[in-house]
Amino acid sequence: MWGQAYGKYDVESGRQPLYPMMLESPELRWSFIRKIYTIISIQLLLTVAVAALVVTVHPISHFFATTSAGLALYILLIITPFIVLCPLYYYYQRHPLNYFLLGLFTVSLAFAVGLTCSYTSGKVILEAALLTAVVVVSLTLYTFWAAKRGQDFNFLGPFLFGAVVVLMFFSIIQIFFPLGKVSVMIYGGLASIIFCGYIVYDTDNLIKRYTYDEFIWAAIALYLDIINLFLSLLTLFRAADN
Repeated sequence: MWGQAYGKYDVESGRQPLYPMMLESPELRWSFIRKIYTIISIQLLLTVAVAALVVTVHPISHFFATTSAGLALYILLIITPFIVLCPLYYYYQRHPLNYFLLGLFTVSLAFAVGLTCSYTSGKVILEAALLTAVVVVSLTLYTFWAAKRGQDFNFLGPFLFGAVVVLMFFSIIQIFFPLGKVSVMIYGGLASIIFCGYIVYDTDNLIKRYTYDEFIWAAIALYLDIINLFLSLLTLFRAADN
């Protein structure tokens, strides 16, 4: 009994709490966190592979840009992730169907990302990718550090949701009433800040709130945060480069 109490908060044993007043087992939470980041890493590698294929094989982007069938398929690829979320909501605990649906979600989104990158210069893509990687790692480390010291970011939820709603209406206005280069840069900058906030918010939820059965939703949330941050920075840099 004394041995267990002594090792309870031993850093080397991996049992140190992730945040003050932590009631669950740190080992189980760390195992859950490692599982989530493994899934996200696979998703990102798959996204990079699919996007690179779309960008480098020019007939693919040419097909989507010049044919009506390509346009229809592009629209289908955009709405497929939202369609997949419906069955995933019911089967997120059923293995291996949940992983199959997650893979379908990732591949369809990766094609959309690849098509977006295919009309962008390689320099802009590289800049956006590098900055995304730096920001994600920095914010992740900061959130773990802040949670360790008792900070809680749950209050960001309503503000971020409201910001995304404003961002969506802003983008709709941009489609019908283009406001020019400066407007696009403002959109990209605001979107980047918002999704930086979402990375902190969802990482905090990963540390404290997601249950062990919700690993699919935790992975999707952080994956979407990273992809949206990359696309926002891509929009910003592309507008600045023109």
